[in-house]
Amino acid sequence: SIAVALADKLDQLVCFWAIGEKPTGSGDPFQLRRAALGVIRIILENDLRIALRPLFTDALHAYGSLIGDVDEGRLAGDLLAFFADRLKVHLKEQGVRHDLITAVFALGDEDDLVRLLARVDALKTFLNTEDGANLLTAYKRASNIVRIEEKRDGRAYDGKADADQLSAEQEQGLYEALGPAQDRIRDALASEHFADAMGVLAGLRAPVDAFFDHVQVNCPEAELRANRLRLLSQ
Repeated sequence: SIAVALADKLDQLVCFWAIGEKPTGSGDPFQLRRAALGVIRIILENDLRIALRPLFTDALHAYGSLIGDVDEGRLAGDLLAFFADRLKVHLKEQGVRHDLITAVFALGDEDDLVRLLARVDALKTFLNTEDGANLLTAYKRASNIVRIEEKRDGRAYDGKADADQLSAEQEQGLYEALGPAQDRIRDALASEHFADAMGVLAGLRAPVDAFFDHVQVNCPEAELRANRLRLLSQ
């Protein structure tokens, strides 16, 4: 019954998306919002580890040439965005912030709703801690600095910082903390231990705070400034 219900609803959604009949702000005559919400509920209530993108493709291919040429990538992306909106509605009563769901969907490759909610839950828990809130503030600061300087200089600072150019104790401390943290976060994400990944991030608060308290990013020395911007970008 679960498989048939999912197949029915996904078929309905993919078919109407393929022919351009999507819900509008003024109406949803084919009840596509209800169909998407039904898919979400079935998956979450039964803890189904299913990737949605391949299901969209399978449903589309079942029509063969009946629908005509369809951009499969665009269709899947549009449908995932639609599912994101429905998921926000579904989780609203649980007090889950919309921006957390948007953040996880912004990864671009997350179409497993069970895993997505695990990510959202870990992010929510992390940001409700003092370390999480403060690190988010520091991240925004670092991101804004890099973005502004990249725009001004007309270049990207996305490379790895050069350890030989680190002169201040605090920038050396941040550099030394980032490497192990990136490895631990990558391993935690690969094993879907999202709370552990957030815990590693929390450990970066002290070296990040120390960096901003004692290091001048936009210093007069061009190479030193560029290296510090690369460090912030990391």
